[in-house]
Amino acid sequence: MKFDSLSPMPADPILGLMTQYRLDNHPHKIDLGVGVYKDEAGHTPILACVKAAEQHRIDTEETKVYIGPTGSADFNQLIAELAFSASHQVIEQNRVRTVSTPGGTGALRVAADFIKRVNPQAVIWVSDPTWANHTGLFEAAGITVKTYPYYDHDNKTLKFDEMLACLEQVSSDDVVLLHACCHNPSGMDLTNAQWDQIATLASDKSFTPLIDMAYQGFGDGVDEDAYGVRTVAAQVESMILCSSCSKNFGLYRERIGACSIIGKDSQAADIAFSVLLYVVRCIYSMPPAHGAAIVETILGSQELKQQWLDELAVMRNRINGNRAMLVDQLKALGVQRDFSFIASQKGMFSFLGINPQQVAEIQTKHSVYMVDSSRISIAGIGEANVDYLAKAIADVL
Repeated sequence: MKFDSLSPMPADPILGLMTQYRLDNHPHKIDLGVGVYKDEAGHTPILACVKAAEQHRIDTEETKVYIGPTGSADFNQLIAELAFSASHQVIEQNRVRTVSTPGGTGALRVAADFIKRVNPQAVIWVSDPTWANHTGLFEAAGITVKTYPYYDHDNKTLKFDEMLACLEQVSSDDVVLLHACCHNPSGMDLTNAQWDQIATLASDKSFTPLIDMAYQGFGDGVDEDAYGVRTVAAQVESMILCSSCSKNFGLYRERIGACSIIGKDSQAADIAFSVLLYVVRCIYSMPPAHGAAIVETILGSQELKQQWLDELAVMRNRINGNRAMLVDQLKALGVQRDFSFIASQKGMFSFLGINPQQVAEIQTKHSVYMVDSSRISIAGIGEANVDYLAKAIADVL
């Protein structure tokens, strides 16, 4: 094998933007590319509840021995109950099996390899558009990826009728990836009524839903954002859920997430779980322990859980406030184009709706950084820069 036969892979556009932003000396530069939460000062803080849980971890940890392929049993139970609720029928019927994973990305890769073992011919259907890494993750596992209609760029709405029509044709052997909330990259979520229709369709067509929940609590609230997960789980025999603690707990670099599978009954869940554990063993063997210990400490303490919910509400309200603030500022400048869709969307991202030439112009002239699709990270907006940003948008329009 000769490495000099390799061709270079294209650079990740987000990472490239980060480098350009760092090298830019413009005093009013704005980073709308990186998808991490930032406070008004542009800082990504450690939550106070996390600090408290970490101190507890330091005081009580007695070993660094391997934690086992499943990860922490307490974390797995608590994170599953956070997603489905402790009283959900799939919990009460003992149909859920969960493993800790290295972040939400690790959960998705575990799910992909699990799907490949269940049915090597399965197709995964993802929304158009979807998170940029979804396709690469699934194709790396050897799975064919196809898309279903989702976001209408021209009208800033969902193509829900087209989505349903496409999913009507999906094979019972296939998997459909759905975003639980705060759709990345569009910010356009399914309504509860639309989730009801998707759940019925999944049950009728017997395809397997794979729900990616990376932002629980960033949309309308922890329980509100899980509506789709809980509704679909109540109607289908089998399902996969991938969860992340990166955003809602601010544990980005700790890389902690979870992959949960639902079987039609407890015995089926046990068999599927044995396959899931084999997949884990073949990929990374054992998950990291630190992030899981922090989360289980928080969720297992009434006081710390309430503190977390309060801190999560601050982050959620800031993001929703940023959306409204940008829309209001554009209106105040007399911009004729309607940007009200931004205020009605959820989560960290929206498409601004400008073309690649305007994206390049706003970066060159105003040092405002976003990817070519005009997807913006809402957390990069603040009271200190919203006027400058709105004027820059108005200028390139």
